[in-house]
Amino acid sequence: MSEKIYVFKRFERFWHWSQAGLIIFLLLTGFEVHGSYRLFGFEQAVDYHTTAAWTLVGLWVFAIFWHFTTGEWKQYIPTFQKVDAMLKYYAFGIFTNAPHPFKATTLKKHNPLQRLAYLGVMLFIGPLIWFTGWFYIFYDKWEAWGWDEFLSLEWVAFFHTLAAFLMLAFLIVHVYLTTTGHTPTSHIKAMITGWEEVD
Repeated sequence: MSEKIYVFKRFERFWHWSQAGLIIFLLLTGFEVHGSYRLFGFEQAVDYHTTAAWTLVGLWVFAIFWHFTTGEWKQYIPTFQKVDAMLKYYAFGIFTNAPHPFKATTLKKHNPLQRLAYLGVMLFIGPLIWFTGWFYIFYDKWEAWGWDEFLSLEWVAFFHTLAAFLMLAFLIVHVYLTTTGHTPTSHIKAMITGWEEVD
């Protein structure tokens, strides 16, 4: 038997979909700037990429404020309890119709693996992509600020691109895992309506 619980608040859903759209657009324009293909043209891709990046920075600042003022930051505190059960479930149990080892609640929206993954994005991939991106944006100021003595454009480009590929890998796994609910679209519906179906 299953029931529906209200898990994702309106702002969370807005933040999630806005962030997803901006990240996909940043990947699209970023890989064009990198020379992977031609869609907008180099200069326009750079302008679009920069505008989308600053928009995402604004969204993240507002989201951080919202998470701390509402107490929702607690949803991302990592726990290793049931991590092994989650790994077994995603590796084998999901293919044998095993019961899900985690039950979402309003106070615990994310399973232990989700918490670790989101924390990794927020504490590693995010900062890596932002700092290298800012170094890129302010490249013309390096000499005046004395940064050219310890920064290399080659290394900034390498780490920015590495972070982009890590974000792309996260996005692919994230989209795949949205299909692992009661139905292939139930998790996506939850992020649209806010209501999650749980056993």
